[in-house]
Amino acid sequence: MMAKQEEEEEEGSSPNEAIFFVLAYLPVFELLSMARVCTSLRDAVKNDRLAWLRMVVDRPLNRRVSDDRLVEVASMAEGRLQALVLINCLNITDDGLFTLIHHNPLITKLHIPGCTSLSAGGVVRAVQLLTKDNHRLRSLKISGIYGVRREDLQTLRGLVEHNVTRQERGKMLYHHHNKIESDDDPCIDVDICPKCNDVRMVFDCPRHLCECRGCDSCIVRCIECGVCIKVIDQEAEAAACADALCLTCWLKLPKCNFCNKPYCSLHANHQYILLDSPGFICATCHSKFN
Repeated sequence: MMAKQEEEEEEGSSPNEAIFFVLAYLPVFELLSMARVCTSLRDAVKNDRLAWLRMVVDRPLNRRVSDDRLVEVASMAEGRLQALVLINCLNITDDGLFTLIHHNPLITKLHIPGCTSLSAGGVVRAVQLLTKDNHRLRSLKISGIYGVRREDLQTLRGLVEHNVTRQERGKMLYHHHNKIESDDDPCIDVDICPKCNDVRMVFDCPRHLCECRGCDSCIVRCIECGVCIKVIDQEAEAAACADALCLTCWLKLPKCNFCNKPYCSLHANHQYILLDSPGFICATCHSKFN
């Protein structure tokens, strides 16, 4: 009887204290999920302002979150939000972003890639609000937002880069797929492509002695290592996903048991694992045979 009582008390005990230290690093979905685990975590998520200084909205919330809901969740920071990261949030509009920033003017990192309901003018107004009164917005990501012109980019550069010192720029890293860029990366993730003259993410080739520079639309690059691929010379290798692979990376990746095509690292979760044999089946072969 005593053993059973001790077991029940153990099951109802508070979570390990280490869990509370990771709350500030969790995206919004995981943070809200943790609040439903137990009373201790619910109170920590609700009352700990440090957990809300950094707000990241990614899958699976990004396609469902609205302006009102975003502003409501951001209110947990009580105006002290420092980093706002919205990944492919299709329903966030200029008004919602402006309202959030109006209540959180201390944001130093604004990452809104793929938020296609935002306009270039809305982004400029948001950045103007975040850079007034000598406040420093240190990092801005807007790739995937439509309609950004040369004039808009020049305005954003004038607002952001003017207040960011060289030492601060050296600390900024950003990801292109699964590759971390060097310490000389700019604080704005887009540039003017020298080939098509559009405002896009522009990359240099990591291949030795190759000086190609351009956006993904102008230069096909390996999704894994980033080297340019000369499609005319048939250097691009077929993948199970729509991304291009160089021969070196194609050889390293595991292949589908039927079509012998690999997934890139970003789409490896599309694999269908075989229970009775090693390897996997790609989504195309799975639908074909089932």
